[in-house]
Amino acid sequence: QVQLVESGGGMVQPGGSLRLSCTASGTIFNFDAMAWYRQGPGKERELVATIRGVGNTNYVDSVKGRFTISKDNAKNTMYLQMNNLKPEDTAVYYCNAVLLSIRYWGQGTQVTVSS
Repeated sequence: QVQLVESGGGMVQPGGSLRLSCTASGTIFNFDAMAWYRQGPGKERELVATIRGVGNTNYVDSVKGRFTISKDNAKNTMYLQMNNLKPEDTAVYYCNAVLLSIRYWGQGTQVTVSS
């Protein structure tokens, strides 16, 4: 059973930065893919960024140039560095991993961008 635990959320002013972490109970090297999703107030959950293998990353257009997804296999941890945050980035951010076609989710961490 894979368990994913997010951390690093909080409240920040517009233009600020946060780094989210997602630590897995097992070795992330075996995951087919990992990703960050988010769900804002009154919105559907959306895919923010994905990472496959080494350096194969993709982003939703609204975060390109501001967010960076990465992972440290030795620490079994995936990260989302978020810079120049905007109020519209306010959401619960979820860690996601796919292993042998099974999708696993973390419990989510709240990010609030407000002045």
